[in-house]
Amino acid sequence: MDATSAPHRIPAEMPQYGEANHIFELMQSMLEQLLIHQPQDPIPFMIEHLHRDNDHVPKIIILGPPASGKTTIAMWLCKHLNTNLLTRGTLLGKEFSSVAEEARKQYQRFKKVPDSLLIQLVQERLMEEDCVRRGWILDGIPQTREQVLMMQTLGLAPRHVIVLNAPDSVLIERNLGKRIDPVTREIYHTTFDWPREAEVQNRLLEPEGISEVETARKLLEYHRSIIRILPSYPRILKAISADQPCVDVFYQVCCGQLLREAVEDQSKLSELIQSFFDKEMTVPDDIILKVLKGRLDRPDCVHKGWVLHGFPRDLDQAHMLASMGYSPNRVFFLNVPLDSILERLTLRRVDPVTGERYHLMYKPPPTPEIQARLLQNPEDAEDRVKLQTDLFYRNSSELEQFYRQALTLNGDQDPYTVFEYIESGIINPLPRKVF
Repeated sequence: MDATSAPHRIPAEMPQYGEANHIFELMQSMLEQLLIHQPQDPIPFMIEHLHRDNDHVPKIIILGPPASGKTTIAMWLCKHLNTNLLTRGTLLGKEFSSVAEEARKQYQRFKKVPDSLLIQLVQERLMEEDCVRRGWILDGIPQTREQVLMMQTLGLAPRHVIVLNAPDSVLIERNLGKRIDPVTREIYHTTFDWPREAEVQNRLLEPEGISEVETARKLLEYHRSIIRILPSYPRILKAISADQPCVDVFYQVCCGQLLREAVEDQSKLSELIQSFFDKEMTVPDDIILKVLKGRLDRPDCVHKGWVLHGFPRDLDQAHMLASMGYSPNRVFFLNVPLDSILERLTLRRVDPVTGERYHLMYKPPPTPEIQARLLQNPEDAEDRVKLQTDLFYRNSSELEQFYRQALTLNGDQDPYTVFEYIESGIINPLPRKVF
């Protein structure tokens, strides 16, 4: 076998270097830009692309029906990521732009902006220096399949597409109580989110087009359009239920995720945790609590609160958590019959090729070919699920005694019903410390 046909022996340092310096993502991005723009001279184009150094800036589209909260989420994300928020209003209000001026004329005349003009406005804005350097968030754009195709043709490709969903009845009720602060453009609600300051209350305005009939009409238009938009973003799409409290009030804290983040910190504690991961052993409680304390002491948890999911798991952990001074003011236990648990978990499957998740009963694979290659997570095996369920219920009885104010809910219902029960337990006045 000569050198040309011998298998390549790639040193381990090479892929490690590539991962550490994001070489693979860089090459993918450069190839993507070359294919989209097809420059006459690729070398100067790639050099200019490298000088921009903006492959990792936010490029996000947020879509959702009226009253889904997409503007609120977009504004919060914009502040959190220090990026630029683009809406129809800001695009049409742009000064010193002939395109924006023409779009305003079209809107004043026909109450509508042609797709070509709107996407041209988007392209013009995204080429400006602040969007190139700090990225962008598009709120409610694109609205149609045609707009999607125009954006793709121009190479305006997002890295993330977030779609908010909620029942129409919830959205109509939410829209009827919507109010806008004309000064800050913050959105409030007469029932769910009324401002405390009297000054803000007095200046709130009722936006146009929020009647029940008008909202129903807009929802119908949205549903007709969104089903044609979603297939354009198959790999970067994330659907989120908007029928829940605002995500910026409480941060959900998951201990498993915390441990993985701690490992990535490359500290002495991370090395200790990694040793347990490598041996597939349970991380000791004292280490878990040390990591958890570091997270709960951060300013966001101190000022905004926290939600612990699946922790504490037993009475010892509950005592340790209390001894550290962390006492939850709401505790919920979800009870589900074993038959339902087995049905939900043991029938889950994953496609190793696409990563798509399926359920043999609720979301079966579309073709026999996909069916044949599906795999089951070993954690979803029936004996494993029974063991974990038995362990949970043995520990939960002691935890229910420890947290005497806890609410026990029937989790064997549709998610919306369960959420409504949880929400009703949260919106009651939170207990305050008596001095």
